[in-house]
Amino acid sequence: MNIATLDLNLLRVLDALLREGSTVRAGARIGLSQPAVSAALGRLRHALGDELFLRRGQGLEPTDYARALAIPLREILDELESLLSGPKEFDPATSDAAFKLSGSDFFAEMLMPRLAEQLSKRAPGMRVQLVDLVPENYIDTLERYEVDIALIPAADFPNWVDHQPVFWSTFSVIARTGHPRLERARLRPGDIIPIDLFCDLGHILFSPEGKLKAMGDAALARVGRERRVVMTMPVFSGVYRAVSESDLIALIPTTLARQIGSKLGLDIYEPPMPVDPALITMIWHKRSTATPEHRWLRELISEILRPLNTIDRPLREHPPTPS
Repeated sequence: MNIATLDLNLLRVLDALLREGSTVRAGARIGLSQPAVSAALGRLRHALGDELFLRRGQGLEPTDYARALAIPLREILDELESLLSGPKEFDPATSDAAFKLSGSDFFAEMLMPRLAEQLSKRAPGMRVQLVDLVPENYIDTLERYEVDIALIPAADFPNWVDHQPVFWSTFSVIARTGHPRLERARLRPGDIIPIDLFCDLGHILFSPEGKLKAMGDAALARVGRERRVVMTMPVFSGVYRAVSESDLIALIPTTLARQIGSKLGLDIYEPPMPVDPALITMIWHKRSTATPEHRWLRELISEILRPLNTIDRPLREHPPTPS
């Protein structure tokens, strides 16, 4: 028998007949008329090459072959019904689900410690890995099942990507405490660095790809100026540690600057030009949107990151496009 040519609905009829021993009662069980059940039995006999049932009084007696099918067929139909019944109830306390998140090391500092705390309390069996974000390859990693969720600035995403804005990030300048040129300019933490000084100082740029220009440069270009980038780093931790041990400065997310500033002896200043905030967005493949454990983790991540929002602007708003 070729399974590809078998109407699988006939298996429901066979199961009902094995349970009921009557075409009338079998039809009532699965919502078919007695003639429809009899016709289906004829097709089953032809497909399986066996009589399947013999008439005995008012009922039907299964052949040995049909009797041998009864239990395996019931188990298969039960499994199929369970498989197609929709998402199971999800209990984070007993979940052993595993996820990979993709993002910069900003999230190693600003997300993962709090996430670890929450998972240990609410989902101790769940495993979450943070892996490096490859900016030009994050779409491929989502599509190839290599990453479950990515955290990136808002962009135009393919139609198979689902996304949720999480927070707006503004940017601040960091410099080591006691920076000689900032002291000579009589600047205090929180002050705006004059644009001539800002452009003359050496900058460290966060860039996983090693690019020499970023959002800060686009902001300077709008006012006709350029800064002096002397170093790039693929991770924020490299940026702020190098700043803490040199006379270089850097433009980094404000929340990160506040988090690590006092620990590393860094002061925080305002840039001299308006810098567009970045709308940080959580993205994932649409195939996972309704998966209960995936949805639960997304909600937890959103709950942890929401307080990082530094401006009063709707999260649904698309960020301005740099000119």
